[in-house]
Amino acid sequence: MSSFDERKEILKNVIKLLHSGSSVEELKEKYGDLLSKISPFEIPLIEQELVKEGISIKEILNLCDLHVALFRDSLAKRELKGIPEGHPLDLLIAENEELLKYAEVLGLYARALKEGKEEAVKFIEELLNELRKIRVHYRKNQMLIFPYLERRGITAVPRVLWGREDQVIAKMRELREAIEEFKDGKRDRMEKIASLSEEISNEIMDLIFRENKILYPSCWALFSDGEWAAIHEIAEDMEFIKRRGEWSPKAEPVYPYQLIPEVKDTSMLPAEIRALASSATPDNYEIRREGDIEISTGFLNAEELEKILRNLPIELTFADENDRIRFYTESSMRTGFIRTKTLIGRRLNFCHPPRLESYVMLNIKKIKEGEFPYREFWTRSGDRILRVIVAGIRDDEGRYLGTLEMVEDMTEILKNPEEIMKKVMVL
Repeated sequence: MSSFDERKEILKNVIKLLHSGSSVEELKEKYGDLLSKISPFEIPLIEQELVKEGISIKEILNLCDLHVALFRDSLAKRELKGIPEGHPLDLLIAENEELLKYAEVLGLYARALKEGKEEAVKFIEELLNELRKIRVHYRKNQMLIFPYLERRGITAVPRVLWGREDQVIAKMRELREAIEEFKDGKRDRMEKIASLSEEISNEIMDLIFRENKILYPSCWALFSDGEWAAIHEIAEDMEFIKRRGEWSPKAEPVYPYQLIPEVKDTSMLPAEIRALASSATPDNYEIRREGDIEISTGFLNAEELEKILRNLPIELTFADENDRIRFYTESSMRTGFIRTKTLIGRRLNFCHPPRLESYVMLNIKKIKEGEFPYREFWTRSGDRILRVIVAGIRDDEGRYLGTLEMVEDMTEILKNPEEIMKKVMVL
């Protein structure tokens, strides 16, 4: 009997024990060492053998919890130790646990569809709705994890992983289109649905393996407490597939641009990263310059700020808490209302025709009082159709700082919606 056949028999026996009522914890204790040696990529193949023997796909779902428990235990023993509950890395691994379940079952339904079980399309569509959550997981890798590796000069791993993540998203979109065509009566799409589902299942499991075995252990070894504090701070405002526990960082946040890259000890890194880390050329670019204006989302000098505002497709006017105009922009792309430097310091109510003055100020009064965060209006200026949004600007404590008017020319969008739709690109 080959080693694969031996592992297959072990897993078959475990699944049968699960079906007979044995608990996950009991089986973990009894078979944990043996099962941890089974590759995540072999499990779906073995499960398919059980489907052929008559065990339903829904029943095999019970096995997913055991897989995830064993997978996590195995990783903790081999790679990662001491990760606090609620730590960003703990939450990323928790997301992978959920995604692993969906990916496994998607593979099973794909193989069922290949055997002609047409009802599997419905279940694949339901799973695809769940797997849409994968985007929020990948986004955290791309926005929170990769910049710190790139700062250290480790660029190949992020680029490869992002490419693979993007490939999964593109295939999921293609699968959804195939399912819609199938529902519209194109029965020949079954084969494509099965093939894409199987590919997506395998690719997600491959990514989970790479993240949990290579990416996250590397980050755990490389990142400082300050880096994790910054990641935690940003992640608090991001969506999670699964949250558990609370973690409070003790260090001050350190963002990638603040990082002075150095790798002293590479012995704790997975082999795939060790050579890259030791030979990488760190990114020492200084993003902050003397004279920059520091805002919460970055650094600009006055000239950059002015030119950026001029190249926005909207025009802005800001009045302070006393309803005096302090600032406006002119767009080189779109033209809204005529405004000149003589506006600066003018009373806000005097900037509108007398017939509109009371209406404008009534809305601003309601915004100030908190009845509305903003008001939206549509109007014409000559042959142009403009959207006007008036919003209240408040500080972090809720104190009213002033009123912002945003004017956007929507003429082309409203007059030529078909042409606009032709230009839409799916990214």
